Formats: sequence, C-alpha cells, structure tokens
Amino acid sequence: MNKRKRFEELFLTYYSPLVEYAYQYVNEDDAQELVQDLMMHMWEEYERLIITTSLKSYLFVSVKNRCLNAIRNQKYRQRVRAKLYDYLSENQLDDPDFYMVNELGEKIDRAIRELPPNYRTTFEMSRLEGMSNAQIAEALEISIKTVEYRISQSLKILRIKLKDYLPVLSFLFLR
Repeated sequence: MNKRKRFEELFLTYYSPLVEYAYQYVNEDDAQELVQDLMMHMWEEYERLIITTSLKSYLFVSVKNRCLNAIRNQKYRQRVRAKLYDYLSENQLDDPDFYMVNELGEKIDRAIRELPPNYRTTFEMSRLEGMSNAQIAEALEISIKTVEYRISQSLKILRIKLKDYLPVLSFLFLR
C-alpha cells in the first residue's frame, strides 16, 4: 500500500474520534485545527516517524499533548496581556488603551505565527512551553546548536517585526 492510501485510511479511521477526544480539552474549532495539524505532521514526517507504541495510542497521546500545549500557550498570552494591561493601568492611561493591549497581543501572536515553521516550533517550545534547548533538540531530533540558531533567528525576526513596540515590551519584562 502506498503512502497516500495509508494516509487516507489513517485519516478516515482516526480523524473524527481524535476531534471528539480533543474537544474534551479545547473548543470545537481548536480541536479540529489541532487534529488537522497532527494529520499534516503525520503526512510530512511519514518517512521519519518512529512510533514505538500502537498507532492509536500515539495519535491520542499526540492530540492530548497538542491540546495541553495550546491551553498552556493561551494562558501565557493571557498573562502577557494582563501584565501589559496592568502596566498601562498603573501609569494612569485611559481605558481606550485597553485596545492597544489587544492590538499588541495580536501583533505578537501574528509575528510568532509568521515565523518559518521550524523556527516557530523551536521558539514556541522554548519560550511558550519552557523546554530547555536539550529537551527541544531531543524532541525534534536536531542538534542543540541548531536549536540555539533557530531561537536566535526567531528573536531577530521578532525584534524587526515588533520594533515599534520594543520599548514597552522591554520595560514589561525587565521589571
């Protein structure tokens, strides 16, 4: 059976049950998106994947981990926005500045989403999930130097994209 046929069979067998399972953790749209991301990962990494458990177990554990990471990332974004809002409030800025907080949060989210996929994955694992460079290297099966390079490049790209907001961001995170 060729790759395409196997993938179609995998998708038809597991997509709906995985979405239902993910829905226990996240909303329906996020559940579908997370499962679609997993399916894309399975397609793209087909040749390199080494699954040591049953395929079913691997898929369900992967979906659970993706859901937990999504929840953790959302909580991180909420903390950043809350911190920025607190800063703006403490400095007696009027309520319309709340929209600036949302705008900044959206710009940060967009800038991270627009990173090249390998950089984004490495950056999110480091900064949003709190993984060490060694843990990231092991999980992605790359060298620690590659992890360091990707994080460095990600930060350069983000600095350029968010240059207008750097003074506020620097102040917030150096307090």
